[in-house]
Amino acid sequence: MIKRFGTWNLVIGYYFQKEVIMAQARTEFAAALNQIASEKGVDVGVVLDAIRQAALAAYKKDLTLRNEDIPEDFEEFTSEVDPITGEISIFDKDKNVTPPGFARIAASIAKQVIMQKLNEAERGAILSEYEGKVGAVISGAIQRQEGSTYFIDLGRAEGVLPPSEQIHTEIYHQNVRLKFLVKEIREGGRGSEVVVSRSDPALVKALFSMEVPEIQSGAVEVKAIAREAGSRTKIAAISTQDGVDPVGSLVGQKGVRVQAVMGELGEEKIDIISFSEDPAKFIAAALSPAKEIQVKLSEKEKIATVTVPESQLSLAIGKKGQNVRLAAKLTGWKIDIVGAVEPQPEAGQSLAEEGKKKEDVVEEIKQTEEIIKEAVKEEKPGEEEQKLEEAIGEIEASEVSSKKAKEVPVEEAKTDEESK
Repeated sequence: MIKRFGTWNLVIGYYFQKEVIMAQARTEFAAALNQIASEKGVDVGVVLDAIRQAALAAYKKDLTLRNEDIPEDFEEFTSEVDPITGEISIFDKDKNVTPPGFARIAASIAKQVIMQKLNEAERGAILSEYEGKVGAVISGAIQRQEGSTYFIDLGRAEGVLPPSEQIHTEIYHQNVRLKFLVKEIREGGRGSEVVVSRSDPALVKALFSMEVPEIQSGAVEVKAIAREAGSRTKIAAISTQDGVDPVGSLVGQKGVRVQAVMGELGEEKIDIISFSEDPAKFIAAALSPAKEIQVKLSEKEKIATVTVPESQLSLAIGKKGQNVRLAAKLTGWKIDIVGAVEPQPEAGQSLAEEGKKKEDVVEEIKQTEEIIKEAVKEEKPGEEEQKLEEAIGEIEASEVSSKKAKEVPVEEAKTDEESK
């Protein structure tokens, strides 16, 4: 009896061990399946589909190695993978044609096919993810350079920064982190690639959206942007809510918001103006910091003739014409700037005015003289009167000389006028 119980114990132990091994195998396959799906960022079904396709490729190659003919209807063959145990089966219609030990054969043959399919699936999932991020700002690190093109580590994907999307005043060093605009997904020499930008005007708008809560809430809207990357940007904003200042919202308290954006762009200068539906007002604002601007519009040709004082002309045009160039891009109008000539007095007129002023001074001296004379007569007669007369004589002599100095240039000016 003891021996019998011992035999049953062995049998039970064998089957128990077998179930443990099978459960362990099932657990390991499922765990591996989930891990691969997680690492590649794809669904478990995608991994199983890749294994099924690889199993068919492995079965076809196995037939070739065994010198067996490949069936004409091989395209109709299917494969199944047990998601619990990982067991692979090949079917010709409803007939199971799986050769003995096929799992081992498939493992040795199909690894490359499986990895290729998984990589393709992973790339597709990544591109789908970044398609939803087009127009958004993303942080990345400079990874490497090939010619004049830089490749950016974006995390799950690698971005491409072509020369046309670079700020030419910036120097890009490896491992330096910057903010980029996800511009587009395009087909390149290596397949689909994520194109990022540092020079696109939309980058400025996206950076302001991150810094300004009023833009996020819709209380302020950015209507237009004109940019020369690395140098200067003009941005026009409008308020959609009463009591909200669009310019003040973008500038921030003590300029903290606009300075944050400028810091991200390498201290690029940013002009913020209020948008107006009136083209004349909008053009005048776009030419800031110039003031006292008069705008005449030609609607048909869409040309704005702008008149500014001579003192404001250099500000309106800007360094190398940059200010007026950006204003034209911002407003969509061609802008012609004309300097207003300030009227200057003629030479004869100037001399006559100067003579008139001298006459007024002499008249004032006379009035003062009479007042002094009357006051002295009342209070200090005798010697004081004599001294006063001497002083008056000196004043009169000075008056005569002043009158001569006034009359000579006026007469000369008149003579010049007559000769003309």
